[in-house]
Amino acid sequence: MKFLQTTIDPKVINEMNDSIKNVADNMLAKAKSDPATFLQELGHSFIEFSFKLLAALLIYAIGAWIIRRVKKALSRHFLKRGTEKTIASFTTSLVSISLTVLLIVITISTLGINTTSFAALLAAGGMAIGMALSGTISNFAGGIMILAFKPFKVGDFINAQGYSGTVQSVSIVNTKILTTDNRLIILPNGALSNGNIDNYSAMPLRRVDIEVNVEYGTDADLCMELLRTIIKSDERIIDSTTPGAQDPFIALMSMNESNISFITRSWVNAPDYWPVKFDLNKKIYELLPQKGIQFAYPQLNVTIKN
Repeated sequence: MKFLQTTIDPKVINEMNDSIKNVADNMLAKAKSDPATFLQELGHSFIEFSFKLLAALLIYAIGAWIIRRVKKALSRHFLKRGTEKTIASFTTSLVSISLTVLLIVITISTLGINTTSFAALLAAGGMAIGMALSGTISNFAGGIMILAFKPFKVGDFINAQGYSGTVQSVSIVNTKILTTDNRLIILPNGALSNGNIDNYSAMPLRRVDIEVNVEYGTDADLCMELLRTIIKSDERIIDSTTPGAQDPFIALMSMNESNISFITRSWVNAPDYWPVKFDLNKKIYELLPQKGIQFAYPQLNVTIKN
C-alpha cells in the first residue's frame, strides 16, 4: 500500500477533492439565495441525470453482451485451432478484462462524469502494479513464449538452468521437471525462456558414443573387430536403413600420452539410449580382457640414473 501511495500523484487526488467541494458549495449557495429556482433546476437536473443513467445502463448492458459474445467466439476459435488451454485461457481473460475496463470508462463518461482523473488514477495504479509484479510479468511472457513455440512438451527429458529431468507440467508462470533421483524442480518461465534448453526427447533417434581407452601395443584391427561384434549383437542398434540413422562407426580416434583411444558411434531410438549405452559398456568391459586386450590407465615411467 505504501508503494501505491508514493506512486499516485497527490495532485490528481487534490483536484478531485476540490471539484467535489466546489460543486457542493455552489449548490448550497443557490439553495439559500433562491430556493424555488434551485428546486426547479434540481428537478431538471434529476430528469437529465435519469436519462443519462438509463443510457449508461443500456450501454453497459449492450457492452456486457458484446463482451460475452467475444469471449465465446475466442473460445470456439481456440478450440477449433487446438490451441494450448493455458494460452487460450490467458488470452481470453486478458481480452475480457481490457474490454470490461473500456466499457466502464465509457459508461462513466455517459453519466457526464469527467473521466480524466479516473483514467489518471487507473494508469498510475496500473504502473504501480506493473512495477511491483515485474518478475511475475516476465514469467507470464516467458510462459507465453514457451507455450507458443513449444521448445519442449510434457514428458520430454530436458536439461535447463543446471537441472536435468522429465517435464511434468508447463503452466503460464513456471515449469515443473522431475529429476532422475525423484526431485521436483520448479523453474520460472522467464529465466527458462531466455536460457539454453537441451531437449533430449525432441528427436526420435539418438547416437550412442562410447570411447574405449586401451594400452599401447594393442592390435588395432582386433580391437575394432571385437567392438563391431559387440555392437552388432545388440538388436536395439539401428543402421542406415532407418531414415535419419547411419551405420555403426568404429575408428581409432587418438593416440594419447598413456593410451590409444577407439571411438564407437551407433544409432538407437531415443528411449533406448541409456539402456543401450549401459549394456555396451558392460559388454566391452567383459569381452576385451578375455581376448587379451587390456584397458589403459594413467601411468608414469621413471628412469633413475646414477
